Order: sequence, then C-alpha cells, then structure tokens
Amino acid sequence: MSMARERVIHGLLERQAAKYGERTYMYFEDKEYSYKDLNDEANRVAAGLQKLGIVKGDKVAVVMENCPEFIFLMFGLAKLGAIEVPVNIFHKGEIINYMVDHSDASVMIMQTPFIDRLEEILKQSTKIHSVVVVDGEGVDEKLGDRNATVDSVKNKVGGFGKRTVDWQEFVNNDGGYTPADVLWSDPVLIMYTSGTTGVSKGVLLPHNLFYCISERFYEWVLEKDLGEDDCIYNPKPLFHAHAWHAGVNLCLLSGARMVLTRRFSASQYWDDIKRYHCTYTSAGGAALPILNLAEPKPDDAENPLKVILSGPSSAKFCAVFEPRFEVKTMEFYGSTELAAPAMNTVSHRKTGSCGKIHPDYFMKIVDEDGVEVGVNMPGEILVRPMQPFSMMLGYYKMPEQTNEAWKDLWFHTGDNGRIDEDGYLHFVDRKKDSLRRRGENVSSYEVEVAINGHPAVMQSAVYGVKSDLAEDDDIMVTLSLKPGSTLVPEELIAFCEEKMAYFMVPRYVRLMDELPKNAVMRVEKYKLRAEGVTPDTWDREKAGYQLRR
Repeated sequence: MSMARERVIHGLLERQAAKYGERTYMYFEDKEYSYKDLNDEANRVAAGLQKLGIVKGDKVAVVMENCPEFIFLMFGLAKLGAIEVPVNIFHKGEIINYMVDHSDASVMIMQTPFIDRLEEILKQSTKIHSVVVVDGEGVDEKLGDRNATVDSVKNKVGGFGKRTVDWQEFVNNDGGYTPADVLWSDPVLIMYTSGTTGVSKGVLLPHNLFYCISERFYEWVLEKDLGEDDCIYNPKPLFHAHAWHAGVNLCLLSGARMVLTRRFSASQYWDDIKRYHCTYTSAGGAALPILNLAEPKPDDAENPLKVILSGPSSAKFCAVFEPRFEVKTMEFYGSTELAAPAMNTVSHRKTGSCGKIHPDYFMKIVDEDGVEVGVNMPGEILVRPMQPFSMMLGYYKMPEQTNEAWKDLWFHTGDNGRIDEDGYLHFVDRKKDSLRRRGENVSSYEVEVAINGHPAVMQSAVYGVKSDLAEDDDIMVTLSLKPGSTLVPEELIAFCEEKMAYFMVPRYVRLMDELPKNAVMRVEKYKLRAEGVTPDTWDREKAGYQLRR
C-alpha cells in the first residue's frame, strides 16, 4: 500500500483493531470498548451514512457533547472520505447558524438537548436533508432542553421537512459498506476557529495532519515512553482538535487505553486518574490553574500521572504545580491550522517555554515589516511545514483569507513570540484580534456584532484584559449608546447570553460617551487595552451575576 493511502486515520484504526482485537481501547462512564468494538461501530456508522446518501466529500455536522458515538462518527466518516464538521456545543444564535450553513453540511448528527439552539437553522436550511437524533441523557442540563426526547426531537425536525432517524436505527446494520478511495491529502474535518477581523473560519484539515501530530506527540514529546500498559485521560472536548491529537489518535497509535469524559471536571479529575491508573493526559486553558486552586492535600502527589500535555504556562506556575502533584507539564505551541510545530520533550524541556521547533517545520520570528529578528527579540511567529499535508489545506470557501495567511509563502500565525539563545520558543501574546477564554478561541468581531445588535448600543469594542488563569483572557467590552438610550450592564449581559456561548460573554462592561478613534474613525483598541479595567468598569463576577450555559 502506498504511503498516500496508508496514512489515513481509519487505516490506522483498522490496523490496530486487527492487532489488538478485544483489548480495551476506551472507557466511558460505565462502558468499555475494545479496539475491535471501535472499528465495528465505525463500520456500522459508515453503512448508516451511506444509506443516507453520504459520499466522498460530503459534509456532516455533529453537535454533541463528548460520548463514544462522537468517535464512531469520525472514523465512520473517514472510511467514506466524508468530512466531519464538529460544532462547539456552547455556540448559539447567528454564530451556530452561520457555521452549519457555511459548512454545506447535508446531514446533521445531534443530541436531543441541543434542539433549542439548532431549531432555527434546521427550519431554514435547504442544504440539510437528514438528521440523526442521539439520546442526550447525561448531557449537562444547563446546555439545552433536558426534557427533549428522541421522539419529540424527531417529530419537531420532521416537521421542518427533514428525514429523521434515531441513532439505534441508524447503526442497526451489519457494518457492510462500500469503501471510498481515500488519500492522506483528503480532508477529514472542518473545524471553525475564531476570526480576527471577520466571521469564524472553517479550517480544512487533511488525514495526514492527524497522523503526523499524533506521531510527534508519541515519538518526539513522549519519546515512545507510552505503550500498551499506559492509559490516557481525555477530558478535552471532541469539537476541538487537541482531543484527537493527544487523546483519540495518540491512544490508537501507541496501543494504550483511553478514558473519555463528558467534560473537564476539577472535582472528578484526580479520582478518575487514580481509578483508571492514568499515566498521561492533556490540559489547556484554565484547567491547570483550576486544579492548582484546590485546597492542598497531603496525598496530592500520590497519583499515577507522569505527563500532562499543555499549552504555554509560566515557569513560576510550573515550579509550584509540578512538585505538588509530582507530574511533568509538557508545554507546546500550536493552533488548529498548524497542529503543534514547537514542543518540549521528556528529556529536553525548558519550563515556561513552548519547546524547540520540531524538525518537520521551519519557523522564524519577524517584525512588522517582515524582517527576521534576532535572538530573544519578540515578533510574529511564521511557520512553514516540510512534510506534505501536515497542516491545514486552507480556510473553507475563503480563498482570500487563505492567501492572506500564506502571504510570502510563510503561514502567519497572528501570534507573537521569541526564540531564546537555546532555541526554545516563548509565547509572548496574540497579535491577532482574537481572545482565549477557558481554552476557547473567541472572535472579538463576532462578540461585537452581537452586542451592536442591541437597540441601545451605538458602537462597541471588545478586547482582552489580563486574567489570573494561565493563558486566559478576561473579555471586556467598552461601548457607547445611542442618543437618549440607557442600558445597565446586567441587561447587556442577559442580551449576550441569548446570542453567544457562555465563554464569549464579557466579564467587564464599560460605558463611554464616545470610543477613541483615529483619523479614519477606526476604534483605537490599543488605547482601551492600555487603560484596562478602570474604576468606572462594571465587573460581572464581583456583581455576582451567574451565567447560564
């Protein structure tokens, strides 16, 4: 078999299923699945999708919390050469409608509680012809309609003229399907990431990217010290790439076992680690600081965990966290488009850095004029891959944005960093006008569009202010009102809750008569960022306002 046909993710699954058979692959709550089970379920999904008319290149939107069915879907779609479009379950309103419509999905797979935020797009869409309904029992009741049942959702969606089928009927087959000829260059996923000066962009990811990044974590970061006796704890959401790179596919590649949880839970984290004897896990955003905030216990270090794969953390924080829990935090730098071009390794790491540049990449740091800067000088991080199809294929249906990201034949990350005298990359800040909140990328543009839709708002500027939680931003909005209008912060936040995901809702609200502008009347956000949280700023957390999810 040629490399182009071998390095596809369902091929990896099929090889490992043949090798390990009934050996446990995954635990999920009270259920256990073998390598063979995973492949068999993926075959049934492929057969069910084919019955709905899905062929190579078709897109399927998936709106689900973490569950085994999510993973079965990914591999079933891959076997057909179809493309999964995982949608962040916290999105709502026009943002989620845009993502589903823009992706050109013809089938949707959804859990019952999310019908409330999907009803509008299912009513309007002329592209979606079929909907598979999955029982959402166990999904956090804050995330949707907990009273929605499979039958009630089927009836409602059927009323919109869509073909509806429940999951059990969907996979009630012998697993027989007609395989597609899938290459390592074929797309397998469209993941929507926050825009900088516009709407979210659909990042088109090929099979070989998923293959490459799991190999890098296995061979480069963990130095092959991960195998059949190990267990990976995976609390990351499956609508983000990292859950696949450092969880699902890393487990497959190494022959390890994996614990999948519905969501990250600080109170459940260490109990699960000990129960399943987990030796590796991944974390990002505020996860590590949240774990560190827990009241210290004498037995904090009595756990089997050896390594936590994480995003950038400060050396000061690592110096406290690591000895407390006796675990190494392996920081790396990456993005949805790139995977991870810089990584620390077990043997060679510098805490507080993102590690050294992987041999499969070129990287340079440049100033505002595109000129490469010297050692320890900050500038924008530019990257170029050496391996084929090891990063995104482009932004779906956005050729101009794709070309802009690739200007002068380097991928412009929109992040600022520096490379030190030892060759380690240090993340400095975000050049692009996007934010990072609770491990989620947030488009300031999309938050502004929603806020500007309030009838009292004249203009708004959304930006990040420093948070106490690792790489997180706290979101602040400064706004001016239309003449004669009034608006209290609580009213604005309630309005935001109906229009966006909880992690996009600003913490800080400031009212000004007029926002600072330059000569061409563009808001000067840099001035607002420099002022930060001012005495006249309202703080949602101090006010005791509790968000709904």
